[in-house]
Amino acid sequence: MTDDAAARPLRKDAARNRAMLVRAGREVFAERGLEASLDDIARHAGLGVGTAYRHFANKYDLARAIFADALDEVIGAARTAAAMPDPWDGIVAFIESTAAAQTKDRGLRDVLMGVHDTGDMERVNDVISPLLVELVDRAKAEGQVRDDAAASDVGVAVLMLCTVADITGDVAPDLWRRYLPILLDGLRAGSALPLPALSDDDFRQAMIGYKQRLVRASSTQPAQSSA
Repeated sequence: MTDDAAARPLRKDAARNRAMLVRAGREVFAERGLEASLDDIARHAGLGVGTAYRHFANKYDLARAIFADALDEVIGAARTAAAMPDPWDGIVAFIESTAAAQTKDRGLRDVLMGVHDTGDMERVNDVISPLLVELVDRAKAEGQVRDDAAASDVGVAVLMLCTVADITGDVAPDLWRRYLPILLDGLRAGSALPLPALSDDDFRQAMIGYKQRLVRASSTQPAQSSA
């Protein structure tokens, strides 16, 4: 009994430390993406590295704890968009909300693009893809989008906006919103496009391959001297 009583403050400390790591991880991942290390997050939290590894096996274990709710919110945004009476409103709402979530959180974007583990990306896409196909088909039937538009075009539009945010985020974090209406206008009826859209599978593979190339390039860069 005495031992149990003595252990209670330790359990409270452990819960506090875990909460501090999750909060620090959310901040660090949002700024740097999954390239940040668990050591970086421990330092940001003001905790020892050993404490971090007692709670999480690695940074990806921490990322799963952080982004589980965020992934569900992305799925929820797709379901809300698909349920809108006006399919064009649904397309606009999905692109804007998804781009907003990913441009302010690089870690979430890395998870959705399957940087480390494609499992979460596949789970989200398995739900979202058929919803977007239905949404685009409805918009076509009502003459709201071009006949050669495809659901993968919606994903590419989000990817383009995220790229703008990656490049200009430090000086103009909301600049991607300037290009949102430009991309939306491109989905409207117009002249024929020179190339067909990517299939859903090709789009997924393109995202995976792109991030894997970035990860390889980052890992081969020479370490900077501390001098």
